[in-house]
Formats: sequence, C-alpha cells, structure tokens
Amino acid sequence: MYEVAVIEDPAAAEASLDPMRSKLLAELVQPGSATSLAARVGLARQKVNYHLRTLERHGLVELVEERKKGNVTERVMQATAASFVISPVALAAVQPDPGKAPDRLSARWLLAVAAQLVRDVGTLITGATEARKRVATFAIDGEVRFASAADRAAFAEELADAVTALVSKYHDETAENGRDHRLVVAVHPSLKEH
Repeated sequence: MYEVAVIEDPAAAEASLDPMRSKLLAELVQPGSATSLAARVGLARQKVNYHLRTLERHGLVELVEERKKGNVTERVMQATAASFVISPVALAAVQPDPGKAPDRLSARWLLAVAAQLVRDVGTLITGATEARKRVATFAIDGEVRFASAADRAAFAEELADAVTALVSKYHDETAENGRDHRLVVAVHPSLKEH
C-alpha cells in the first residue's frame, strides 16, 4: 500500500468522491471484507460489495486474500493507498493554468501553481510506478511567524533573491545529459487545526 496515491482518471475521481465509497476507502487502510465493513459503516453487505467492486474497478482497492467459508468465498480487500489526492488532470477541461496570469502575490495564482505541482508529481509517480523506479524529489515544509506585513514582504524579497542566486549558480543550459527540474516555493498563512 502506498502512503499517498494520485487519482488522475475522472471516473476514479468520481467513484472516490461518493461519501460511502470515501468512507470505505478510509476503513480499508486495514484489510477488510464486505461483511466486516458492513457492520462498521452501517450498510448491507450486498451494498458494500457493490461499492467495493466499483472501487476495485478503478484501482482504488485491491484483493488481499480470499477466504472460503462454507459455500461462500469471502474477499478481503485493502485500499491501494492510505490517502488519495485528486489530480487536476481528472478535470482536464477546467484545470488551472498558472501560465495565464502569473502574479506571485496572488493566492489564486498560488493555487494554480499548487495544482500544477500535484498534476506534475502525480504524473511522475504514475510513470515511476510503472517503470518500478523512484522519483528524485525534494521538499521543504516549515513555518515562520512574521512580526509585521513589512517583515513578510522583506522575507519574500530576500527569499526570491536567494533562490534566484542558487538557480543562477546551478542552472546549466549546456549540460548534455542534464535534466530540468521545476522549483516551487510558496509562502501562505498557516491554518490552525481545531
């Protein structure tokens, strides 16, 4: 089971967004059968089976084992990932394009860049999984508390200068076997969990 999987197929996204199927995906972090799930989610076993088959058809759950119980074969299923992210590719006709309005101070542009990040990394993960390889990535996630809006603006300016200097130092347009990498740096207000 993967820690996170990206849903790119529109039909799989639709299947995962059904409230009952979403609940079943959450339950199936640990393997379970239609019978055991029915008791936990308060639904008839036949209905749970219907939802499981839909999730299985879209690659969101997989068969872990089959158990014989008398004349019945019980199928034990597990989610293919502990959590899922729906890629903007699933909404291809309306996915955001950060190239349309590049405004580094706009929250909506930041959202478009984040959507592109999900789309690109999702595509890389899918390709790497098929090729049985790993994707070379790096991320920094942190939090900073600014005393004022002026401090935040100064930080953003210094950060932009530092990143520009690093890119200038390491970017080599002439590297014959080089590989381009996308760099995304974002600063936004933190949300407090309640």
